[in-house]
Amino acid sequence: MAKRVVIVDDSRTVLATAELALEELVGSGALEVKAYLNPAELLEALQGGSETFDLLISDVNMPQLNGLELARALKSDARYSTKPIIILTTESSEEMKKIGKEIGVTGWMVKPFNNEKMVKTVRMVLGV
Repeated sequence: MAKRVVIVDDSRTVLATAELALEELVGSGALEVKAYLNPAELLEALQGGSETFDLLISDVNMPQLNGLELARALKSDARYSTKPIIILTTESSEEMKKIGKEIGVTGWMVKPFNNEKMVKTVRMVLGV
C-alpha cells in the first residue's frame, strides 16, 4: 500500500518542484502525494478526519499558519503525535531548528532543495 505524503507550502512553485521530485516514487506505487497551499485548511482537514498522512512536509513561513504552529498542533493530537514531520524552509537558524526539535519534528531541509536529497529523505523516513 502506498504511503501518503502531504506537502504544505504557500508557494505553488515549491509544491510543484517537490511533487516532481517525488514523481518516480509515486509512479512506482510507493507514494501518493497531496499538496496544500493553505496550512489552516490542512489542519482543519486533519482534525476533521478527512485527511491523513504518513509523512508531512511543511514550510515554516506561511501567512495563514506558521509551519511550526502546525507541527505543534499535530504533535499534541494523539492521531498524529508519532507521525514524521519534515520542515522544508529557507529558515536555517539554529534557534529555529531547536524550536522544531522541541516540538518533535523529524528533520529539517533548507530551500532550495535538490530532488535527490528530497527523495533520499522521504525514502529514509518512510522506509520505501
